[in-house]
Amino acid sequence: MASEERTRDWKRKWLPIVLLLVLADAVALGWFHYVRSREHSQDTVIRAAAARYGVDGALVKAVVWRESWFDPTARGKAGEIGLMQIREPAAREWAEAERIAGFDHEHILDPGSNTLAGAWYLAKLLRRYPQADDPVPYALADYNAGRGNVLRWNQGAAATNSQQFLAQMTFPGTRHYIETVTQRRVRYRDEFQPAVR
Repeated sequence: MASEERTRDWKRKWLPIVLLLVLADAVALGWFHYVRSREHSQDTVIRAAAARYGVDGALVKAVVWRESWFDPTARGKAGEIGLMQIREPAAREWAEAERIAGFDHEHILDPGSNTLAGAWYLAKLLRRYPQADDPVPYALADYNAGRGNVLRWNQGAAATNSQQFLAQMTFPGTRHYIETVTQRRVRYRDEFQPAVR
């Protein structure tokens, strides 16, 4: 009798907790699977775009992660669209450089076109700062805050020293953008080896 009562007490006290833990584990596992599959959903187009324009695939993927979290239908407040949040002027510049007839900004919603335009634009920005010890922070600042702001921040030693450049930056949001993209780029390095030119 006492054994049956202890069993009932155990079930009453611990069964809901055990069930809750099992449910929490299932939710966590489902969330992990969702995040992992989403994070790799655009790898093929990212690799192709990075190879086409000789840009580090890990950098392209990190920008995609930061800009849209791998959502090809993402839209920004300033008219930027797609995986890499490409604005119309940059998209048109890419389309003209590639001689794409009948181009419309909405074509950039296609993941392949979007990553091609974004990788082309990143390659262009990286070439703008050949004097820098590391052109990536300059290119990312340009991508996020625009060339005019980069020109204000890269005065004196900051023109060649990326740490000085980051220290002179007056937009904390852009500094955070560069830091998060750079950290994520390191995370993606194993799966995206740097492009060989």
